Order: sequence, then structure tokens, then C-alpha cells
Amino acid sequence: MSAASQLHPVLIDQFGRRVDYIRLSITDRCDFRCVYCMSEKMTFLPRDEVLSLEECARLIKVFVSLGVGKVRITGGEPLVRKNALWLFEEIGQLPGLRELVLTTNGSQLEQQADALKRAGVKRINISLDSLDPGRFRKITRVGELEKVMRGIAAARQAGFENIKLNTVLMRGINDDEALPLLQFAIDQQLDITYIEEMPLGEVDHQRGSTCVSNEATLQLLQAHHTLVSSAETTGGPAKYWRIPGTQTKVGFISPHSHNFCESCNRVRISCKGELFLCLGQEDMVDLMPLLRAHPDNDGPLIEAIMASMQIKPKGHDFDLQRAAPSVVRFMSHTGG
Repeated sequence: MSAASQLHPVLIDQFGRRVDYIRLSITDRCDFRCVYCMSEKMTFLPRDEVLSLEECARLIKVFVSLGVGKVRITGGEPLVRKNALWLFEEIGQLPGLRELVLTTNGSQLEQQADALKRAGVKRINISLDSLDPGRFRKITRVGELEKVMRGIAAARQAGFENIKLNTVLMRGINDDEALPLLQFAIDQQLDITYIEEMPLGEVDHQRGSTCVSNEATLQLLQAHHTLVSSAETTGGPAKYWRIPGTQTKVGFISPHSHNFCESCNRVRISCKGELFLCLGQEDMVDLMPLLRAHPDNDGPLIEAIMASMQIKPKGHDFDLQRAAPSVVRFMSHTGG
């Protein structure tokens, strides 16, 4: 056990919640331009304003030394980051790291699934919002559905047992695909989670008119399938249901209709090294200056992380009726 872990075995916020899960964005760049995530014409960060992969690895090692057992690598699309595989290999076998997870759009999995499995990635979440190639392209603006399907197949072939689809349903756009997407998950022996659209960043539509409540989605699914409530958890905010006779677990992340903040156990680190204490709030601590000012001393970094627990808010405050988004930054900046 490191000196850091002996001094600070766990991170506890001001409300007594233990933080043992971090989500780290390694790039704000993506090869898709999903309508609920980005504007059509994005300006990405200059590369020198983004954490190096070595800085990403250092941050993860510090957090693991402070009792964090689950790390999710996100973006943007993390697998478009040059040499991203090095990071997974560097941290995949860290003592104390219980679970290394990846969130991806699936576009690069055909080439990288095997290597990611060998590096120590335990679970993969893949965004999939439509099974229709034309509609998929409309939602992603540039994405190819067949490429993602090959990526899903590659992840299954590589031996990943816990592959989960993440689906954002939007009224009038893809809300008629709730059932087909569930059937696809059942047929492919995958899990699926429906995520209510989140008001982060200025996009090209009014989210108040497109957001589909998970309560409505659940009622629709229950009209066609038997769903049994489950106490299972993957350490995140999803509420899960099981479909008897299948291997599929159905999850719902409901930041609007059902606030899940009372059990929040996670923080997010942006690709700029900003430690966000809540997805739906602007409270943050800038870790990049400490990383670069103290390249050989983790002490100041640890002190800042410990102190940040006292400004972690009780919960988010999403309101789809606001004219402006609840949070100005894009999801791709903070990490999905």
C-alpha cells in the first residue's frame, strides 16, 4: 500500500458519500457529431490544453491510491485519441483498480477490441440510438451504422461479457425504436440502458420538446415484455430491470424524472484536467496546473482532491424548460 493510500484510504464528501468511481475524458474530439451531444460545427481544444496520456495515467494512479476502484475512460470518442491503447495498458493492471470500463461510440472497436480486452478493460458501453442506417446517420450526422455493428460483433468476439448499449431516445426522432433496440439487445445477449437527454451545451434543437421520460419508456417496454425490478448495480446511477428467460439487463438513467444524487459515488475529470464534482453543476477544481507545476510530487494534487470533496454539491439541477442549457459545456468536454 502506498503512503498516499495509508494517509487517505477513501474519499468522503461533505454529505458522507464515498467517492470510489471516476470518469475521465481523454479527448473532446469525436468522429461523430451526435445531435444531442454536439453542435454541428464544433471547435475542439488545442492539443496543448488537453491532458497528455501520461498525465491521465498519473491522475488515475493517484485516485486509485485514494480508494477509487472503478475508472471509466470516456471522451468525446476516446479511441480516436492517438496511442489511447497505451493508457489502457498502463493502468489496466493497477493494484486496487477493481474495474476499468470504456464508453465508446463503437466506431473503432473492430480494430481495437482484442487489444482492449488484453489491456484489462472489463466492460464496454457502446452508444447506439438507431438501427436504421439513414436515421443513424442523421442522429450522428456522419456515422456509419454498419461500422458500429462490426464493432459490437468484434467486442463480443473478443470475449467481453458485459457489453451494454447506451440509448438516448428523442421525441419525433427515434422514440419509436425503444422496442426494436431492446429486441436487438436481447438477440445479441447485450444489456441496454435508456438515458434521458441531458441539457449540456448549446445544440440545434429544443431539448424540452424532444426529451422522452424513462417512465414513459418503461411503461412501453412493460406492455411487451415482463420486466422484473433488480437491485443490481454497476456502481453508477442506473436503475436496472431483468427480462426473465434472457441474459439482458435493462437500465434507466433518469436525471430529470428521478433524481439519483443521494447515492452519488463519482466525479468526472475533463480532458483539460478539470475535476467536476457533479455532471449538472459547474463546481470544479483545475488539476492541470498542479500536474504541470509538480511533475514529481503528488502531494499538492492529493491535497486538492481531498479538499474538493467539501465542495461536491448535493445534486444536480437540470431544467429542460430553461432557454439556455443547465450547463454550458458540452458532454464531450466533460466526458460521457
